[in-house]
Amino acid sequence: MLKWLITLVAALLVLGLLTPWLNRLGWGRLPGDVRIKHKRGLFYFPFASVVLGSLLLSLIAWLVGR
Repeated sequence: MLKWLITLVAALLVLGLLTPWLNRLGWGRLPGDVRIKHKRGLFYFPFASVVLGSLLLSLIAWLVGR
């Protein structure tokens, strides 16, 4: 259990550090990402970014596991 927690924290840290670089590449502004502006704020649902990220991570895991 502790091993998975440490892995999750490390992955979130890396993702947090890469966020500015990924935003410059257009990550989060893909055609399937939904942004809804309302009086109270902005609601953001990154559907396409999550699917693309999942596919990329699955491909990397598949290639490493070979």
